[in-house]
Amino acid sequence: MSEQSSSADADDRTARKVREGTVISTSMEKTAVVKVVDRVRHPRYRKTMQRTKKLYIHDEANDLNVGDRVRVMETRPLSKLKRWRLVEVVERAR
Repeated sequence: MSEQSSSADADDRTARKVREGTVISTSMEKTAVVKVVDRVRHPRYRKTMQRTKKLYIHDEANDLNVGDRVRVMETRPLSKLKRWRLVEVVERAR
């Protein structure tokens, strides 16, 4: 019984948010800014809206370019604003 609860705790700890977005800035060292667009329905009017969020991500290799589509994962705080890290580059900018 205790083995199951400990494995469940480990699963909860490793379940981190993953988002996909577009790189909009790479002017900082080892940091990029990614725009994530979420489509949500308005609670009252039921119209679909786009909500945009800017995420500061850690790019250790410093190889991202503006326009790249990337997948990012939540991580521990790396600086004042950085809470995300690069998982993979989905598509390079043309």
